Amino acid sequence: MKNKLSVLLTLVLCSVSTHLWANENALTLEDCHLDGITSQVRCGTLVVPSNYKKPNGETLSVNFAILPAIDNSANKEPLMFLAGGPGQAAVELAGHIRSRYREIRKTRDIILVDQRGTGQSNPLQCEDSLKGKMYSIVPEDFNEKEVQTCLDALQKDNDLSVFSSENAVRDFDEVRKALGHQQVNLYGGSYGTRAALVYMRMFPNAIKSVVLDSVGPVEVPIGLFGLSSARSFDLLISNCKAEEGCKKAYPDLRAEYDAVVERLAQSTIGLQVAHPRLGTQTEFNLSKGKFISTLFTALYSTQTRNLVPLIIHEAFNKNYQPLLGLISTNDGAMNMYIGLHFNIVCSEDMPKISPKMLSADKNNTFGKDQAHQGWKIACPLWPKYEVDESFYEPVIANIPTLVLSGDLDPVTPPSNGEKSAATLPNNHHIVSKNSAHIVATTHCGVSIVNEFLETLSPKSLDESCLADMPNESFMTSLNGSI
Repeated sequence: MKNKLSVLLTLVLCSVSTHLWANENALTLEDCHLDGITSQVRCGTLVVPSNYKKPNGETLSVNFAILPAIDNSANKEPLMFLAGGPGQAAVELAGHIRSRYREIRKTRDIILVDQRGTGQSNPLQCEDSLKGKMYSIVPEDFNEKEVQTCLDALQKDNDLSVFSSENAVRDFDEVRKALGHQQVNLYGGSYGTRAALVYMRMFPNAIKSVVLDSVGPVEVPIGLFGLSSARSFDLLISNCKAEEGCKKAYPDLRAEYDAVVERLAQSTIGLQVAHPRLGTQTEFNLSKGKFISTLFTALYSTQTRNLVPLIIHEAFNKNYQPLLGLISTNDGAMNMYIGLHFNIVCSEDMPKISPKMLSADKNNTFGKDQAHQGWKIACPLWPKYEVDESFYEPVIANIPTLVLSGDLDPVTPPSNGEKSAATLPNNHHIVSKNSAHIVATTHCGVSIVNEFLETLSPKSLDESCLADMPNESFMTSLNGSI
């Protein structure tokens, strides 16, 4: 482990190297149109060092977009959006963000940067082997051979060791400087909170404020989702019992879930289903893993959680069509760039997870060790880059910070937010009782974020809209009754 003096020296040298790199020809910026947005926005690229320790070596192009403020007369600091994953491309989310963050866009630009390895920033995608397929769910439908095929293709043209969280943050800050902003506000969701925390450590003076939504602390490894998903599922069961209609429709929901899991553990079930886009018959083998993985994904959102009791009940009665319908909506694996996902998690997170931690995490009443399977296949094959131990130290930064957690969240529970909040002196942690993953998907969540950006006073925000958010309601029959 490096001592603190050597770490400081490294950061200084990297800062100097970044400064020496800057040149007038690195930035391009032009008007453009993006999917899901009818009006004109701004698109750009910035050429940066592939390896910041070798500023005169190979380069890569970082893609970004700017959603302009409706009224920029106040010249407010922009909001830089850091996408989740790791492996989501921020620019590909532009249509959703433009609509969802309308209040924020009224007076400030929103900057979306494709993290290196995603989107149009040198994407690391497993095009032919691991990319999402209709009625297939990662990780069950790929194997070691397919991982190796993907890895061989990526390594032909890429030094995978440079696709790290810290280098991504260096890219983000280069974009900030190239656009002439002294400071930016940061919004990070899910893995984007990890990136935001690293940004706070590396470039604190470049940041006006931070929103951490559904927190992935640097000291909490990504991948231990067994206990958190079981907690989320237990809350769903409890909320179903608390609602008269759900309780009446599904009085034995937990027992029915356990029975379906046990049935599928004995043997997979072969189904012939119509391809939802092509209409052709497609063979689908329903296994225990696919059943659990589908429900796990559904727990992320309140819009899909309301289907879970119905899906379980119908599967118990051997009607798998509702389950298949939900699976088909997940085609494409949330547009995740799988190569970058494995590259970061296998180097930055899996090495910090001990066998004891894995054993404790699989001791749960929902998916057991189902959430670990992808890492067990990919990470033994994936090359590792060196991560300094200082990377995992809790982030301490006196920057106005709003921490948001959804109590129903299956992957980043409120305890994660508490951990980061404990070392950030100017923060406020809000737990939304009736939200799941990403609180700012709701109008209430966005309004709180907008107020925070205006006041920079995290402890004095109006949170009253949270009390108006409805409790979970569930579909109680195939005709759509809720």
